[in-house]
This record gives sequence, structure tokens and C-alpha cells, in this order.
Amino acid sequence: MNKTRNFIIGLFFTALLIFLLYTTWLITRPLPLEIQGEIEATQFRVASKIPGRIDSIAVKKGQKVVKGDFLFSISSPEIDAKLLQVTALRNAAQAQSMKAQNGAQSEDIQAAYNMYLKAEAAARLYEKTFTRVENLFRDGVVSEQKKDEAETQMKAGRETANAAKVQWEKAVKGARSEDKRSAQELVNQAEGGIAEVEAYLAETQAKAPASGEVANIVSERGELVPTGFPVITILDTEDSWATFYVREDLLSDIRMGSEIKTTIPALGNREVTFKVNFISPMADFATWTSTKTSGGFDMKSFEIHAVPTTEIEGLRPGMSVLVSLP
Repeated sequence: MNKTRNFIIGLFFTALLIFLLYTTWLITRPLPLEIQGEIEATQFRVASKIPGRIDSIAVKKGQKVVKGDFLFSISSPEIDAKLLQVTALRNAAQAQSMKAQNGAQSEDIQAAYNMYLKAEAAARLYEKTFTRVENLFRDGVVSEQKKDEAETQMKAGRETANAAKVQWEKAVKGARSEDKRSAQELVNQAEGGIAEVEAYLAETQAKAPASGEVANIVSERGELVPTGFPVITILDTEDSWATFYVREDLLSDIRMGSEIKTTIPALGNREVTFKVNFISPMADFATWTSTKTSGGFDMKSFEIHAVPTTEIEGLRPGMSVLVSLP
């Protein structure tokens, strides 16, 4: 009886000792450190360069789009009015340039030529008159005053004829080369204004800058949006990566190009290999871990990016990625 009781007591204490030893081993054994990351992807925030009211939206959330697809349009009456203004300025500048290039009209040239002929005939008449008066003056028939008057009329008539000839030649030649260039530059300036307004007008039709999936639509039809306000967000799900924040004491085994084994809970704990392609050159001071309550130093964390080595079907931004480190 006593032997049985002693055996049971000994067995109990043996089991208790084994339990305590096992519990101590579980508590003191080194456990692998698990780091949680997150899948991210390239985002495109589509906005317009001009303010206006949203006229139409051609896509919905979750819709797949291809680069160049129409997304939304903005109505801007101010741009339409500005286009009418610069078009009118261009037309006026072209008319002035054509006038400078073509010169005076044939009627104006003929009128200038007739004025020249008239002035030339008068000048010749004054020259003949002066010759007669000068001969009479030598014969003592007329006074010196009459001779001087005839000479003055002759000179004035000749100058008038010369001026009429210059006006006729100017009408024939047309505008000066500098005036022609100036008129053409005004046309070029107006063309530049039209090109600028048309560029703004093209911005009223927003198109997808890249292929991807519509992640968010901020504004709705009829809403007024300012310049540069993102209306639609597109995610390029094919350009995704995992972001981790790793303590500095765990960086010894992580290098650029090194591969890490991970599991993705959202994909049924699927094991996936990622390759490190970015390590932040500076620690992120916003995510630090204190090593001691007093004394010692604080462990800073570094941002690390890693891309999957193979294509992962079903991988989406926001999924958690787990890494176990010894």
C-alpha cells in the first residue's frame, strides 16, 4: 500500500518536473520574429490643368482601363470664349500680313502713277516757262522779280514731280521687308495663342495616363473642380511591391537583391519569394522601438521594398505580407 502511494507520488512529482522543464523551455526558447509588410502599387491621380465643372464621367470604380482611354470631361465656357478671341486676332493678323505682302491695290498704284504724270507735266511746263522768262529777262523785257518767280515755280514743280514719282514707286514695291516681317510675326503670335488655348481645351478631355484599375472617383458629374484637383485614381496592379519596416538590428542579413520568403494570408497563406530592390538610405524616425526603458539606445527602422520574383495571380494592394526572421 505504501509502495503504491510512494510510486504515485513519485510519478506525480516526475510529471510536474517534466511539465516545469517543458514550460521553461517554451518560455525561454528563441522564437522567430515575424515582420508584417503591405502590398503597394503605383497610383495615378488624374486631374485637369484647368478649372471647370465635370460634364461627364465614363468609368466606374473597379473598371479596367487601358492607357489613352477616355475618363472624364470638364466643361469650361471661358476656354471656348478665349478660343474665339484668339481666332479673331489671328484672322486680323493674317489680313494685315496679306496686305503687307501683296502691297497696294492696282487702283492705288494707277492713281499714284497718274499723280506722278500730272506732276511731271507741270514740272516740264514750269521749266519751259522759266526758259522763256529768262530769255525775256536778258532782253530787258521782264523784271528780275518775274524771273525769280518763274525759277521758284520751276524748282517747286520739279520737287513735286519727284515726290509723286517716289509715291508711285513705293506703291509698286509694296511694304518694306521689315513691315512684312512684323506683320508675319503678328500672325505667328496669334497662332501661338491659338495653340495654347487648344492645348487647354484638350485638357478638358481627361484620358488614362497608364493601364490599370479605377480605384477611386472623388468627384461626380456637375461638381466644380479646381486646377490640379485629382478626380480619378488609377492603380497599376501589375506594378506592385511589398513594403516592410525592418529594425536596424535585423538588417545584417538583408541586402539589395537578396531574396526573402514570405506568406500572404489573403491568398491562403501562399508562400511567395520577394526580391529586395530598395533599402531606405535613411532611417525612418517615425517608427522606432525602444530597446530599454532607461539607458541603451533606440532601434530605428528602415523602409524596404521588395518585388515578387514571379507573377502572383490575385495579388492586390493592401494585402498583408508576413516574413519570419530567426
